[in-house]
Amino acid sequence: MGMSAKRFRIAFSFAGERRNFVAQVATILAKKFSKDAILYDKFHEAEFANWKLGLILQELYHDQSDMIVVVVCPDYSKKDWCGLEWVTIHGMLMSGMDREIMLCRFAHAKLQGLNENAGFVELDSKTPEQAAELILQRLKLNESKGKKRKRSKPATTQSDPALPLNNLPRLTPFFGRINELKNIADALSPKTRTWGVLIDGPGGIGKTSLAIRAAELVPAGQFLHIFFISSKERKMTADGKRTLSDFVTPGYLDMLNEIARLLKQPDLAKQPETDRARCLIDALSAIQVLLVLDNLESLPKDQQSRLFEFLSQLPPSCKAITTSRRRTDVDARIIRLAKLDRDAALALIAELATDRPLLAKATAQERIHLYEETGGNPLLLRWVAGQLGKGRCRTIASALGFLRNAPADNDPLEFIFGDLLETFTQNETKVLAALTYFTQQVEVKLITELSNISKTAAETALGDLSGRALVVPDEEEKHFALVPMVADFLRRKRPEVVVETGSRLEQRAYALIMENSYERHDRFPVLDAAWPTVTPALPLFLAGPNPRLQTVSNALSYFLDFTGRWDELLSISQQAEAKAVAAGDYDNAGWRAYQMGRIHSLRGQADAVLACADRTAAHWQTAQADAPKRAIAICLRGQGHHLKEDYPAAIAAYREALDLSSTVSAESKDVAITINCIANAENDSGDFAAAERDYREALRVASAVDYAEGVAYITGNLAGLALERKDWSGAETLAREALTLAEKVGRQELIASDCRRFALALVRQGKKAEALPYARRAVDIYTSLGSPNLKYARAVLRECES
Repeated sequence: MGMSAKRFRIAFSFAGERRNFVAQVATILAKKFSKDAILYDKFHEAEFANWKLGLILQELYHDQSDMIVVVVCPDYSKKDWCGLEWVTIHGMLMSGMDREIMLCRFAHAKLQGLNENAGFVELDSKTPEQAAELILQRLKLNESKGKKRKRSKPATTQSDPALPLNNLPRLTPFFGRINELKNIADALSPKTRTWGVLIDGPGGIGKTSLAIRAAELVPAGQFLHIFFISSKERKMTADGKRTLSDFVTPGYLDMLNEIARLLKQPDLAKQPETDRARCLIDALSAIQVLLVLDNLESLPKDQQSRLFEFLSQLPPSCKAITTSRRRTDVDARIIRLAKLDRDAALALIAELATDRPLLAKATAQERIHLYEETGGNPLLLRWVAGQLGKGRCRTIASALGFLRNAPADNDPLEFIFGDLLETFTQNETKVLAALTYFTQQVEVKLITELSNISKTAAETALGDLSGRALVVPDEEEKHFALVPMVADFLRRKRPEVVVETGSRLEQRAYALIMENSYERHDRFPVLDAAWPTVTPALPLFLAGPNPRLQTVSNALSYFLDFTGRWDELLSISQQAEAKAVAAGDYDNAGWRAYQMGRIHSLRGQADAVLACADRTAAHWQTAQADAPKRAIAICLRGQGHHLKEDYPAAIAAYREALDLSSTVSAESKDVAITINCIANAENDSGDFAAAERDYREALRVASAVDYAEGVAYITGNLAGLALERKDWSGAETLAREALTLAEKVGRQELIASDCRRFALALVRQGKKAEALPYARRAVDIYTSLGSPNLKYARAVLRECES
């Protein structure tokens, strides 16, 4: 046989029930050609996993295969994927490409759209070898006939040749929406007692594409004609908004007239307005038609109502798919279209990158960032991709920045949301403004509080906004979130309302922080539960006056440290330090640098600790700080030396800090902390006797000044010392006591440390089952903290599981 310019010589379409037979045939053919030349899924498994619906069917069957072998069995039509494949294959048959299709079957199975005697090869009595030979003969026959011939069509269900089969517009590459397509297919089924489907969602989300794709996938023979009619008056491209004039049907009567034109019955359009709809219904009763009516939000509200009334009278043989930005109460299956799922969006981005070199260079993380920032909106994905290479848009980040500040004549956010802006009531604007500060769904109670309106008013506003696809509710409609990018748009268009709402958010967060932070460990659970509602206010504190920011930073330092929110503590402290320096507030600048040094110490980052210690000392020197603060800065420097395993330098710094602290009081929290640090260095240097002596002294001082956290810490360190000495029983007793104390204090890092020690003491005594949950808990906490001690916890866990 001759060479082929196409990728595949033979492609198979089959149901899983006949996989064994098809696999044998494919293997025989692969020996004749190669596995690469046969489109059988198991030969291309890794690649097959990345092929997307909408691309595989058209491209691989229609464009890249010499011949398609359809292996039909009674289960073939029941399979979703086979059904989608058959739509493409049937379309090829209808266009006269019957030579490229070889129909085979078991058990005299039937297919929609084909007569039962449509030239099938019966496989029931044939072996895989015989089937392979027939396929090769057919392929050879095709090649011998050449390409120039008059093509005939198979016997199909007849349609009216005077009418167009369909006038669907060309569909751009389509990805995802599998569940939506299944729901639409179900709604279009003759068994479903509705006139069809209403697809609603924000602008650019892909309503039109979904409607066209669903129409393309209707089973052969269900509808003999598909009529697409659009009221879309404008289109957004990478170069800006473009007004549409041709092929636009702007009103209800215009739509009826267009249906009459497509039916080749122009006289219907001349009927009196009061009779025209009824006459059209009568005409449609004689044929099977699917109407695809696009962008109905463009119609005035009274005309929308009349159109939906017309659709409700459609005969059972006809159905409709409609799209609108606004939800309407209709007797149809309503599909609210949300963002593309991530896999589908990344597939779309990959498709867009095929002719956009700058997008092709983007990393996987950059593509995910593009998806997240655009909220999976296909229009925004295409628009951002279209900006790459224009002006200063050389990266996804720069194109996204341009999106947020796009000029009026090329603003996709205005295109998507602008027509809705003037329709907002005062309460709706307030509710939207409240949601601009959150990325997750928010409880109605909080929305009400921030909007400063009644609960009833908030629920009414949220219901209306949900109907316009601007907010997304949960299933019980008790929590709501903004559709992505609405927040950016509203900040630009209604900044005064957003600022007013932000002030209430900040005041609420400030009260929660002041009441439940500092060293009030027993109140931390309250702030922890409310933290998702406090976090959105942090940028407001950072942008506000320095005194208020420093107060919040001081209050939150213990809470964030104890609950393991180290990244947040570092971020706030870094920005607050810079703001304090700019304001000449060197006392607070020193505290912020110290807080960062503490976190770096817990993460084992010696150089960062020493840098923070130097800044802390410099800030407090400028502020002419007292002896206790100077001692704290010196002690932080000692921790940096300690991490570098320079134990003499560490102990020297700790003792210098102890001398300063002792000038204020012989027994204090600072004294207990510093003696404990000395003991830690002695322990790590191998001087166990000195370490135990100083741990005991530190514990005495901490107990004397009622320093509960210090007592917990030091007791845990004594357990660690017992482990160093291989006193497993003593370590178990001390670690158990330390863990109980740590649980009361609530510090996550301390709990993890004592869980690890307790588990190690147990496992070394052969108590693996008892040790296992503590080892797992230590690993979980250290993982969330990003602690260098994670490796030690994992080692204990492995020992427990061995």
